[in-house]
Amino acid sequence: MLRKFIERPILSSVISIIILILGGLALVSLPIEQYPDIAPPTILVSTSYTGANAETVLKSVITPLEEQINGVENMTYMESTASNNGAASISVYFKQGTNADMATVNVQNRVARATSLLPPEVTRVGVITSKRQNNMLLVFSLYSEDGKYDETFSQNYSKINLLPQIQRVQGVGDATVFGAKDYAMRIWIKPDVMATYNLMPTDITTALSQQNLEAAPGRFGEQNNQTFEYVLKYKGKLAQAEEFENIIIKADKDGNILRLKDVAKVELGALSYSSSSSAMNKPGIVMEFINRLVQMPVK
Repeated sequence: MLRKFIERPILSSVISIIILILGGLALVSLPIEQYPDIAPPTILVSTSYTGANAETVLKSVITPLEEQINGVENMTYMESTASNNGAASISVYFKQGTNADMATVNVQNRVARATSLLPPEVTRVGVITSKRQNNMLLVFSLYSEDGKYDETFSQNYSKINLLPQIQRVQGVGDATVFGAKDYAMRIWIKPDVMATYNLMPTDITTALSQQNLEAAPGRFGEQNNQTFEYVLKYKGKLAQAEEFENIIIKADKDGNILRLKDVAKVELGALSYSSSSSAMNKPGIVMEFINRLVQMPVK
């Protein structure tokens, strides 16, 4: 075989030119990516039901969502997860080559059908539908070498200074934190004191919703012959533990006032204590970067 090419240089040159032309055509026509889309398109539906256990989340949240999502166009299968901290997630997998944007819209339309079937607490929080890949680009940890800062501080620091910049990097679809613990105002109710005053936890939540809110008080002097117009300002939502402690729970006609600090302990802590993370035997967080879901041309 090699002897023919050696004895016929013109034939060899023609074949080489044909291979070169075919290679040039393949270079401009075949899909080329830094991160090839070899995994099927995946749509993630997530929400949370605060205070519910896994069984309650499964029955009241995941089941209605699955019944509506099942059968969406080009879907292959789906899997769901419910945890005891109230978190619920459903991963919907589609056929290879399915347009991820259209799949997201179709799933979102199915989720909207189940909104009226979900508990009011879940509807208030909202159901998030997003496209993502399961493959990770990078995983790294963030911690304080001297142990001065805990994982809640590290989570808050990464959310403000690291995550926004990382999410803008080309090729990164999402960045999440394992064991994330955002800052939250924790109100630890004292059951024995609550029973003394004949109070229920709903009394606490009602007082919070009424006295911890954003409001638009308006203005006065707008349509009068006055020289000045004054815009009223309202302090808005509370930010310090001391401010929450002074929330009024109950008052009587004699002027006796029962405040939140009398029936509960208020402190700034973490949103959830269901998990913890560490790095190098020190409190910290672990972050992961998810590959962006990029569509490949279907040949």
